[in-house]
Amino acid sequence: MSDQIVRVLAKDAPVKASAISARDMVERARQIHKTLPVATAALGRALMGCSMMGDQLKEEDGSVTLQIKGGGPLGSITVTSDSSGNVRGYVQNGEVELVEKAPGKLDVGQAVGTDGTLTVIKDIGLKEPYVGSIGLLSGEIADDITAYFAESEQIPSACALGVLVDKDQSTLCAGGYLIQLLPGADDRVIDKIEQGVHRVGPVTNALKEGISALELVRRVLSDFELEVVEESPVEYRCYCSRDRVTRALISMGREELSSLIEEQGEAELTCQFCDKVYHYSKEELEQLLADMKK
Repeated sequence: MSDQIVRVLAKDAPVKASAISARDMVERARQIHKTLPVATAALGRALMGCSMMGDQLKEEDGSVTLQIKGGGPLGSITVTSDSSGNVRGYVQNGEVELVEKAPGKLDVGQAVGTDGTLTVIKDIGLKEPYVGSIGLLSGEIADDITAYFAESEQIPSACALGVLVDKDQSTLCAGGYLIQLLPGADDRVIDKIEQGVHRVGPVTNALKEGISALELVRRVLSDFELEVVEESPVEYRCYCSRDRVTRALISMGREELSSLIEEQGEAELTCQFCDKVYHYSKEELEQLLADMKK
């Protein structure tokens, strides 16, 4: 079953929700960045959270970037989603050794840290992107996304994200949900959502059964009558290209490019999202410089 995002509305309450199944997405990120389990879990959670946030955008060319800087051993985590929920990302220190809060339970919060911020950057085609930032609550990422929506966008939300790593360090399953209240929701609605969240418990327990994103959100919101708005495939997708890398070299300016040619003679630039390497010979760099001088 390929990775999917599903969006639903409750017919009988002011509630909307998204859910994601993303085993392949998280495994692709693990393979690219060669992450160890706790980094796989942290990066995977960030990718899935950002994917659901990106999928909410109405602008076709919009994007959402999630930056997490918690001061923990993992360093910073940066992920970006397009408006279809396709994501790419990286973690600064992906080879942090196993951190467990209990046998078999990765301590993502400790690895991420709580001495820092979660920042959301939304590019929706305006002159300046929207930027919202909050202090990290737990470093567990789902809790912090919940807090972000409450503090920065005033949207009461419930977010759960889970990544289960197999014994061989590959991704066994990954998924989550994001439930949000619309105007007019009362305490009765909130109580039903809280009961559903408690009833389902950790999402990895449900995902181990092989259930879909739709079945996951149906279990959590089983007290509501749901209407499926959209189901769509998502994936780990990098948009890097030689043309983009060339533009990045040009943006360095003539002076820095001249210094690069003098000191190194050639250049190898690695995309931090997919680790693809772009090589430029001395002749290619000199031609770029000559074009800039024109």
